[in-house]
Amino acid sequence: MPADERMPRKRPPRNTPAAVRKPTGNGPASGKLSGGRPSGERESRQAKNLPRRIAWEVLVDVETKDSYANLLLPAKLARTHMDHQGAAFTTELTYGALRQQEFYDAIIAKAANRSLDTIDPEPLAGMRLGAHQILSMRVPDHAALSETVAVIKSYAPKTSGFVNAVLRRISEVDRAEWLRRVTAGATAVGEQAIEYSHPEWIVRAMTQALKGHGREASELQALLEADNAAAKVSVSALPGLIDRSELPGTPTEFSPIGVTLDTAVPKNVDAVAAGRARVQDEGSALVALALAQVHAPAGTWADLCAGPGGKAAVLAAIAKQQGTTLDAFDSSEHRVELVRSSTQALDNVTARVQDARDATGPYAKVLVDVPCSGLGALRRRPEARYRRRPEDINALAGLQRELLRAALDTCAPGGVVAYSTCSPHYAETVLVVDDVLRGTDIEILDAPAVLAEVTGADAAGFTSVSRGAGRYAQLWPHVHNTDGMFLALMRKAN
Repeated sequence: MPADERMPRKRPPRNTPAAVRKPTGNGPASGKLSGGRPSGERESRQAKNLPRRIAWEVLVDVETKDSYANLLLPAKLARTHMDHQGAAFTTELTYGALRQQEFYDAIIAKAANRSLDTIDPEPLAGMRLGAHQILSMRVPDHAALSETVAVIKSYAPKTSGFVNAVLRRISEVDRAEWLRRVTAGATAVGEQAIEYSHPEWIVRAMTQALKGHGREASELQALLEADNAAAKVSVSALPGLIDRSELPGTPTEFSPIGVTLDTAVPKNVDAVAAGRARVQDEGSALVALALAQVHAPAGTWADLCAGPGGKAAVLAAIAKQQGTTLDAFDSSEHRVELVRSSTQALDNVTARVQDARDATGPYAKVLVDVPCSGLGALRRRPEARYRRRPEDINALAGLQRELLRAALDTCAPGGVVAYSTCSPHYAETVLVVDDVLRGTDIEILDAPAVLAEVTGADAAGFTSVSRGAGRYAQLWPHVHNTDGMFLALMRKAN
């Protein structure tokens, strides 16, 4: 799982940190926007322009408060009761601007002829929002300009002229010409980093990950493009509580319990609101389904890093069908509350605040979905790519090893442990498991074969590397249209 709440967030240095720059208006950075309304004649226009206003609010809060768009935007959409078309438009405005932020920032710096360090968050968010509409959406230039500037006029009026001028310069040439201008003189890696808005270290790491997991480095462009593609909202039907045929949407390709929804507001689906279905990426569902599929002795199951609870909900539902229970732990009270919410329709779950390294067991099946860089979920958490640093990988490596050792210690003889991450980074996946298992009698199971049983697909498509008779599994956004989940299944000796 992404280590959002488990380690300090690091962000690109700026000459003037966002935390001390003065807001130019009553925007989210000053805490006044959400509680107020535009006055007088602006009111009707702002109501009509609600998608851009909400997108701008989220972009400012992501920049100034380290907020996460995937948490902030759904809450805002739910409060507005916006229709499907409006919610989809708002979602694309927000996530699109974030996914391509590095590219747009390079363009804004050239169009403004000044460093981004000198631009306050409110107008900068407006420029990113406008650039995305002009260069990547089917929004007429005049509408992108006028409606975006209208948002800035309402909340940061002194900067509206500047925003208008920069967006007009951006609209003067097309995307291809801007790409040529902002990548002139860059290295091959630097050009990819700008074009696909992935920091250079991530471009290199993804190249190494592809090769390390047995794929071709030539897939890099497809992987980066997949990170920038809009991810559909996926929902898992919790086994025994509801069948996926009862959910509105299209059945997922791999997960037998999933559908992709047409709505951008899944809480509008009754089964989701009631806890019988759970918003969940297909890859995350497959991790839980794979662990549930493997034979193990009778006994309680455990999810040692359970928050926010998606995998725990699937495991608990299947455990209930098999007449057993699930213990779900997390070190954060907030995340434990999310687990309780996710499993609200089940009565066989014990969720409590506890460090996974203090778990005792013994447990028949153990999931340890460790805190990680989240590089496999950049299409859903686009801002994470700008907050992570290479040193974060090393900072997490020790914890990941400790958690896997704890999972093995708490597993009953003959029991099964699933180690998973939402990252394909080789240092968070293969190297961790190899290191912990070195010199042990732990059996590495064939994770791709188990996934093939669950999905009906060819195991070769999931294969990472082989270890004796066993294999690790890796999912990819550009191959499976899922988050980049890694899975290792291990059996403890009797």
